[in-house]
Amino acid sequence: MLCAVGDLIEDVVVQLHDVVRRDSDTPATIVRRRGGSAANVSYFAAKLSGRARFIGCVGADPLGDSLIAQLEEHHVEVCGERRGRTGSIVVMATADGERTMLTDRGDATSLSAHDDEWLGGVTTLHVPLYSFSHEPIAGAAHRLVRTAKSRGIVVSIDLSSVTVIEHLGAAAVRALLSSLEPDVLFCTRAEAQAVGVTTTQRCHARRVVVKDGAQPVQVFNEDGSTSEFAVTAVDTVIDGTGAGDAFAAAFMLALAHQESVAECVSQAQAIASRVIVRAGATLEDE
Repeated sequence: MLCAVGDLIEDVVVQLHDVVRRDSDTPATIVRRRGGSAANVSYFAAKLSGRARFIGCVGADPLGDSLIAQLEEHHVEVCGERRGRTGSIVVMATADGERTMLTDRGDATSLSAHDDEWLGGVTTLHVPLYSFSHEPIAGAAHRLVRTAKSRGIVVSIDLSSVTVIEHLGAAAVRALLSSLEPDVLFCTRAEAQAVGVTTTQRCHARRVVVKDGAQPVQVFNEDGSTSEFAVTAVDTVIDGTGAGDAFAAAFMLALAHQESVAECVSQAQAIASRVIVRAGATLEDE
């Protein structure tokens, strides 16, 4: 079973139908979705495998109740703490699928507890860099990763955001990766460049997966080789929110089944292509 550690918050997805007009109205379609990178990964993993787990701090409010219920409806077990308020992200998506995010994480960064039972039955632990950006969640995430590695659980890290990398500092992120030694590191081309990840500098990750939009996916392998995989074009991109989370979930599940790297990428691309034609991080049409 895959387990992800991090945020469960609300995504308010704003699909713009025109350029934003200051001090006036701009036509848009607005939908509300369950969000948070870690929660998204758990959701997609459960949709693909039948069950998954999420660990985080969720606001002790009606919005938090609703988001937890949505995850549980899709067979995601929710562990962690309840306190404070649930955060929200406003995602503004333009016609070409580009996104601008206005982020309020609420009390999602307040996870401080660590229960080894949360990792019971887990074969893969996924942690976005967001979960290392603030305390106390960073300390909790560190402890969970150390416990996972001591149990032989495969660990994946996603670099998440250039903004988060800049907030922490590239040197601090490299030091973090050195201490965690993830089995798989996911990043975009821009995130790889921000940290200094290259074919010869994997920052102590056994394998690095670099995504670059419509350009080929590159995988920097443990033996020093690089594999490239073409990306199949999608005619109409609605919203890229959650595509990277879907990619990570599918890749790690395929890897857990000992599929080849090529098959892992193929399955990851297949589900990501289903996400970007919908608003928000979902496979549901409603």
